[in-house]
Amino acid sequence: MQVKKLIDLDVKGKKVFIRADLNVPQDDAGNITEDTRIRASIPSIKFALEGGAAVMVTSHLGRPTEGELNAEDSLAPVAVRLGQLLHKPVRLIQNWVEGGFEVAPGEVVLLENCRCNKGEKKDNEELAKKMAALCDIYVNDAFGTAHRAEATTHGIARFAPVACAGILMGGEIDALGKALHAPKRPLVAIVGGSKVSSKLTILKSLADKVDQLIVGGGIANTFLLASGKRIGDSLAEPDLVKEAHAIMDMMKERGAEVPLPTDVVVADEVSALARANKISVDDVAVHDRILDIGPKSAARLGEIIANAGTIVWNGPVGVFELPQFAGGTKMMASAIAHSEAFSIAGGGDTLAAIAKFHIADDVGYISTGGGAFLEFLEGKTLPAIAALEERFKD
Repeated sequence: MQVKKLIDLDVKGKKVFIRADLNVPQDDAGNITEDTRIRASIPSIKFALEGGAAVMVTSHLGRPTEGELNAEDSLAPVAVRLGQLLHKPVRLIQNWVEGGFEVAPGEVVLLENCRCNKGEKKDNEELAKKMAALCDIYVNDAFGTAHRAEATTHGIARFAPVACAGILMGGEIDALGKALHAPKRPLVAIVGGSKVSSKLTILKSLADKVDQLIVGGGIANTFLLASGKRIGDSLAEPDLVKEAHAIMDMMKERGAEVPLPTDVVVADEVSALARANKISVDDVAVHDRILDIGPKSAARLGEIIANAGTIVWNGPVGVFELPQFAGGTKMMASAIAHSEAFSIAGGGDTLAAIAKFHIADDVGYISTGGGAFLEFLEGKTLPAIAALEERFKD
C-alpha cells in the first residue's frame, strides 16, 4: 500500500487539517476516563506544529445527531486534555465548515465534533469540498475509522491539495502490511471471541494465508463440535459446524493446521464464584461449560507461538476477566511477549488482555482500530486508505 506520509512532507507555513480519532470514553459527568486515543494522536500534531504549520484537528465523539450539537457530544473535554498533553492552549471552534476562523503557524485548534455536520456519515461531496478548502494538507490519522467512507475520512482526501497518512495511520499501514502481505513464516493467527458468525469471513480469509490458525473462546467450542467432541452447555454455534469443518479442511489441504484444545477448564456457570475444573476435552460432561483452555493446550500453543515468524492476535482464548479462567490467555500473552516473532494485536478484548497481563511493551504493534483492524484481516479494502492510495502520485 503506497500512501504519502506526513513525516515526508514540508509543512512550514501550511494549513494542516488532521482527522484524528479522539473518541474517548467519558463518565456521566463528562470526564475522560481513558485517554489512549488522544495520546496516540499527539505525534502527528506535534510534528505539524514543530514544522511551523497552522494545525486544525477534528474527530467524532459518540453518536450525535447530524445537524445538532448537544453538550454531551462536544469535544470540549478533549480540547482541555489535548492542551494539557501539548502544554499549550487548544481553542475549540464551532460551526467551522464554512471557515471564518484564523489559525496561526505553530497554533493548534480543535474543530468541533465532525459527526455533527450534516452529510458527514454519507460522505457528502459538497461538505467534503468545503472542508478540503480549509487546508493545504489533509492528514488522516484515524485508523479506527478507516473502514468507513465519511466526509472527513474519505471525501476530503479526494479534494484536498495534498492528502497523506499521519504518523499513527502510517504505522498501522506498515505493520498490517508487514504482517499480512509479506510475513516472515510461520505465520500464526490467533482468533478468539464468542461467535464464529461474527468472525467467519476473517477465519476463511486467514485460513487461506496462515500456517497455524489458533481459535479460542466460543469459536473454539464450535470447532470442537465440528471435530466430533462433546462440549456440554458451552457457548457455541452448532449451525456453523459445517463452516468450521470447511475451514479445517482448507487448512489441512495446504498442510496447515487448526490446533484444537486437548484439555480444558470447565465450570457449571460463568461467575467469579464458579469452581474451575481442569479436565481432558474427552471428559466434558453434559452440563459443563468450557471457559478456558487447559495447561497442556496452553503449553502447546506456547510452543507454536515460540516458533512463529509472525503473529496476528485478535481475541482471548478464555473468559480471562475471571482469574480462574484466565490461565490460557495469560500463558498465550506471555508466549507472545517472549517470542522473537513480529506480533500485531488488535480488538477491544485483546487490548484489555494486553493491559491486564502487562505485555504492551513486548507486542510488536498494537492496532488502535477495532472494526478497521478486523476488516483489514478479512482482506477488505478500507475506504479511507484507498482514498490516500489514489492520491499517492499527485
